[in-house]
Amino acid sequence: MKLDAISHRNRNTKIVATLGPASSEPQMIRRLFDAGVDVFRLNFSHGTHADHKARYDAIRQIEADVGRPVGILMDLQGPKLRLGKLVGGKQMLEIGQKLTLDLNPEPGENGRVPLLHPEIFAAIRPGDDLLIDDGKVRLRVLSCNKERAEVQALNAGMISDRKGVNVPGAILPLSALTEKDREDLAFGLSIGIDWIALSFVQRPEDIHELKAIVGNRAWVMAKLEKPSAIDSLEAIVAGSDGVMVARGDLGVELPPEDVPVLQKRIVRACREAGKPVIVATQMMESMITSPVPTRAEVSDVATAVYDGVDAVMLSAESASGAYPIEAVEMMDRILQSTERDPLQRVTMDAVASHRRSDARDAISAAIRTVAETLPVAATVAYTSSGATTLRVAHERPRAPILSMTPVPAAARRLSLVWGVHSIQAADVESTEEIVMHSTLAAKKHGFGAPGQALLIIAGTPFGVSGSTNLLRIAWIGDQPDVS
Repeated sequence: MKLDAISHRNRNTKIVATLGPASSEPQMIRRLFDAGVDVFRLNFSHGTHADHKARYDAIRQIEADVGRPVGILMDLQGPKLRLGKLVGGKQMLEIGQKLTLDLNPEPGENGRVPLLHPEIFAAIRPGDDLLIDDGKVRLRVLSCNKERAEVQALNAGMISDRKGVNVPGAILPLSALTEKDREDLAFGLSIGIDWIALSFVQRPEDIHELKAIVGNRAWVMAKLEKPSAIDSLEAIVAGSDGVMVARGDLGVELPPEDVPVLQKRIVRACREAGKPVIVATQMMESMITSPVPTRAEVSDVATAVYDGVDAVMLSAESASGAYPIEAVEMMDRILQSTERDPLQRVTMDAVASHRRSDARDAISAAIRTVAETLPVAATVAYTSSGATTLRVAHERPRAPILSMTPVPAAARRLSLVWGVHSIQAADVESTEEIVMHSTLAAKKHGFGAPGQALLIIAGTPFGVSGSTNLLRIAWIGDQPDVS
């Protein structure tokens, strides 16, 4: 589905694709965009700053070529909790076998395993579980203090050097931002990243810490992958600019049968709050090695669309898989097919949006009433910060959303949002200019034909964030394109 400067996607749900070894070359990145990618993810758990800068430059070149904004999301690695080294590199555990975990950096042997994370010992209590290697081995804490813990294996399995450790039952006393994350963050902000995804979010304060550093230079996304975050779900959603349902780690720390329930709960909380939400991890995992997905994976993607999520994400499928283009094309087809189902609208609309008592929400809510009375080709949101467009998207209108902003950073951030075709537009000084630019842009970008109606939402005084107070009906005319 190759795009030129005036095209827009024939769907509302967005596609986020991770770049990696299989998708680093500029030609491949362009093919992924043409196949349907709306936002590219740079995973800072892998690769050098030079690698990410080259990918960033390739994306910005695509943006220049097609004449429309393309979003870039950087994903911070976050803390990595790991076992230390073992004599011989590995050890087979039997059910019921007891071990001692401690802070001694010497290689472990004879039932002792180094765990060089004092924050774990400060947080765990008897009865807590530790999960090793993505949950392949589960250890029950029998006794503990600030320097060691006696544990018992609940299942047989192999442990080995540097395997990951998850602590699902405790809030760990450590920041979600490591020193590496801070260095990566400074680099990302210096080149102009649009979204920053924070890993290992346990509490609202983790988001506040990152936002205090970022300011208004990017939007912050909370990755919900820790069960402890669910206890503060509403506060984390309120403090974030967006949320990612990171089902991989949630599925490690929680029983698998709990993950779909939590996914629904998180998506609903974001929908009600009007915050963009991504469903991520293992959406089309089989396509890492297969040119076609399983039927269960297709249903998984479709379920997210029925729930009205803003975006679905590809990870290894596009970063290191054998079929990155095919994975994007397949996801694009699933999204379009699902959105054509009349039941999708009914299911999505079952979630009622929470509205504030202000002019912006009153106008956004009025969109539905106007659209039911007068069929419109598109809703045009003229915005400076992006807030007006977010509130329009919050209502999930039937007509597509054409977001126009004079601020390039805002246009790029909004490329992640449900139903939004985001473009950079000239600044305006009057209602007449807004109407002129809106009708010309709607015609140019394929949102309607002469004589069709547009709903235009903006704020006065112009250029002031948070001033949305204007709802105007206009018609696409036969004006020459003078933009």
